[in-house]
Amino acid sequence: MSRIVPLLIISGILLVIDFYAFQAIRTVMAQSEQMWKRTITIAYWAITAITLASIIYFFFFDFYSVPKWFRVYVISSLFVFYVPKLILNVFLLLDDSIRLGKWTVSLFTPGQSDTGRSAGISRSQFLAQTGLLVGGFFLFQFIYGMVRTAFNYQVRRVKIPIRNLPDAFNGFRIVQISDIHTGSFTSDSPLREAVKLVNEQNPDAIFFTGDLVNNRSDEALDYVDALKELKARHGVFSIFGNHDYGDYYTWKSPEEKTKNLQMLEEIHANLGWKLLRNQYAWLGEGEERIAILGVDNWSAVGRFPQYGDLKKATEGTEAAKTKLLLSHDPSHWKAQVTKAFPDIDAMFSGHTHGFQFGFEIPGLKWSPAKYMYPEWAGLYQREHQSLYVNRGLGFLGYSGRVGIPPEITLIELVKA
Repeated sequence: MSRIVPLLIISGILLVIDFYAFQAIRTVMAQSEQMWKRTITIAYWAITAITLASIIYFFFFDFYSVPKWFRVYVISSLFVFYVPKLILNVFLLLDDSIRLGKWTVSLFTPGQSDTGRSAGISRSQFLAQTGLLVGGFFLFQFIYGMVRTAFNYQVRRVKIPIRNLPDAFNGFRIVQISDIHTGSFTSDSPLREAVKLVNEQNPDAIFFTGDLVNNRSDEALDYVDALKELKARHGVFSIFGNHDYGDYYTWKSPEEKTKNLQMLEEIHANLGWKLLRNQYAWLGEGEERIAILGVDNWSAVGRFPQYGDLKKATEGTEAAKTKLLLSHDPSHWKAQVTKAFPDIDAMFSGHTHGFQFGFEIPGLKWSPAKYMYPEWAGLYQREHQSLYVNRGLGFLGYSGRVGIPPEITLIELVKA
């Protein structure tokens, strides 16, 4: 019974969106041949039926009981089809609001009427056609984002100034990758291409800043061979992200969840990655050493966990002239790092994915992510401390990206 109520609510909302959007299609098809009307109507409601049937199935059966490709693309269909419909519905609501306003006015001004027509086309037709054009534009963008942008890996290069940086590390090259989300991939080919790009940067070290999986550690098993090929002179340093703990999956017992996390630790070890869980590692020798810190997920946003212990991670690094922190959630930076740990020179995060939607042009970038995370993509600096937020290598939910391509970051440390 506890599942039926939310299922009815979600299904009801989707059906309302569908019925309302279909009114625009009916308006535009008014003069079309009967065959086209029938074909489009059947296709429209068939997609709706498949989507609703899939949602019903996932409510009552294990999400992982169906093939991965089906899971990935059913979830993506919610974005691909329903976001454009919502946009279309805005135009329909505008038309209905105008109608309602004129009808209300007519009650107090008898004898006056407005057919709502301009030269050759009614206002309803104009708004319906405009809504369909705008919705169609976003539909194309979402499909293109799945087919092309999702795997259009971009190498971004940035220099981070570090005070007191040892001479031996001036020009030190770090490749940062984040948010692979192996549970969203249906093939290892894209990841092999990403690994090839990373290795071509000839990094001194690689930082992976969390979310190797979506929910379960076994999602990563098919991609171990590909990820093992990551190469750097000083190795790969990694941390967990919020999705790695299995918090968003219904486990049969606490023991099963614990075993899942242990398995993920073993996968990191099998990959040859140095997993830092509220720990540190040294690079270099003597006074030329720098400390690499890594913490479990720590977020200042209420819905995400605070497993990290930065105080514990820094214990024993007091002599380090340079400290670099791997922390998955960028809200950690302002909430704790800049306030209580001024000796941390730079922090590396991911998590936001740039919302997988937005735009970036010279001098201007925007994404809905900014409304939850002021530091959502790229380099941020406050006094002598820096934060770099990687846009992510993979995707979650919607299996694509619109305007925010996946990122491989080549970071060069330079003396401030």
